[in-house]
Amino acid sequence: MIGLLCASGLAVSLVQTIVVPLLPQFPHLLDTTVSTVSWLITATLVAGAVSAPVFGRLGDMYGKRKILLFSLALVSVGSVLGAAAPDIVVLLVGRVLQGAAFGVIALGISIIRDELPEQKVGSGIALMSSSLGIGAAVGLPLAGVVAQVVSWRWLFLGVGILGFLLVAGVRAYVPESPLRSGGRFDVKGAFGITIGLVCVLLAVSKGSDWGWHSPVVLCLIAGAIIVFPLWGWYELRTSGPLVDLRVTARPAVLLTNVTTVLIGFAMFASFVMTTQIMQAAPSSGYGFGLSLVGAGIAMLPMGAAMAVLSPVSARLSAWRGPRTTLVLGGLMLLAGNLMAAMLPGALGLLILATTVISIGSAMAYSAMPLLVIRAVPQSETAAANSLNTLMRQLGTATCTAVIAAVTSAMTVSAGGTVVPPRTYTIVFVVAAAAALVGTIIAAVTPSPETVAGADEHEAPATVGARAA
Repeated sequence: MIGLLCASGLAVSLVQTIVVPLLPQFPHLLDTTVSTVSWLITATLVAGAVSAPVFGRLGDMYGKRKILLFSLALVSVGSVLGAAAPDIVVLLVGRVLQGAAFGVIALGISIIRDELPEQKVGSGIALMSSSLGIGAAVGLPLAGVVAQVVSWRWLFLGVGILGFLLVAGVRAYVPESPLRSGGRFDVKGAFGITIGLVCVLLAVSKGSDWGWHSPVVLCLIAGAIIVFPLWGWYELRTSGPLVDLRVTARPAVLLTNVTTVLIGFAMFASFVMTTQIMQAAPSSGYGFGLSLVGAGIAMLPMGAAMAVLSPVSARLSAWRGPRTTLVLGGLMLLAGNLMAAMLPGALGLLILATTVISIGSAMAYSAMPLLVIRAVPQSETAAANSLNTLMRQLGTATCTAVIAAVTSAMTVSAGGTVVPPRTYTIVFVVAAAAALVGTIIAAVTPSPETVAGADEHEAPATVGARAA
């Protein structure tokens, strides 16, 4: 069961990374523009951010395995559609369907909590949570090799086939949790959070392209400022809310989610910037002149380190508590990003820096879900972890926006576009600062109280729905 759920997490990572090496080629391959191609990332990000809290709540209400199967089926259909796409419009539709994968991590973590014996929950959740980073480290070189040797369409087809195999495996070997919160689905709450998230994510991800002072971006920011308070007011007053804000506002949950945004930022900077440094020409003064495949292979230690350290992190959490693991992970992210900010002149030192970052990511990612699930009722596990997954996506989206803003502001042209060394240094320093702030917040976060089922803090509407 753990193997199938972690493989589902790897599929999520592949969905995120398979198009990254191909973005420069898609304008020619599909006869479209660079700005249109950028929507291949944005569309999946927005669709995933919206689907994660919705699917998490549906899983708590109607069965986590059932919603997991539905999510994997959407990913599979979207991947096959992308493989056969005759133009960019169809490919974008496929990418939107692939966005359903973002809810898989939270659903998998919730199933592990419900079904495994207590002594195996920590290691299972650690590996499931870290599978997102492991897959990203493996997915980049895999995408480069397949695209160069065969065709980019095989990348989408491969994910589609993997998705259908996972659907069959989950149906056969993953049991349905008997824990259900019941009640009526909060349609108005889902609509409100969708509008708010679309405004935020479009502004963050497209701000550099459209201009941060453009009317569209300013309207999106204003829309988010208006929508989210209204949505929160409604969620606090409705029975069976999409997101129980009373639970989410607990310090152990709220501060962990804030830390998650910062940790996601600190980790993603390495994935984006390191490959660029490895592929830059040696004449730039900081590059190593590797091919796309070579750079991907050089990043394999990142994925290996995350896979190896995840069970170790789980043991550390069981021994000293997940907060200790999260703080140590944040310190590793801080050290790794500072090492990378110095732009080491030896490839081995750069690989060492990225490996330190990946170890810190594995430790942090394994601890955060444990902190969340210990602070929420078991009937709210999927919804709470979906919100935590959403915080990861906000962190990576913010990181992408910062990288785009810094690069566009400092890139110079001299016989071709050149990214100066100080651009990379600034991004890694900002990532180190994010890791430092996240570590401080994690250190002062109160230890969560373990909650099993309904407790005295649980919303009366939830208890009533279960009783009914």
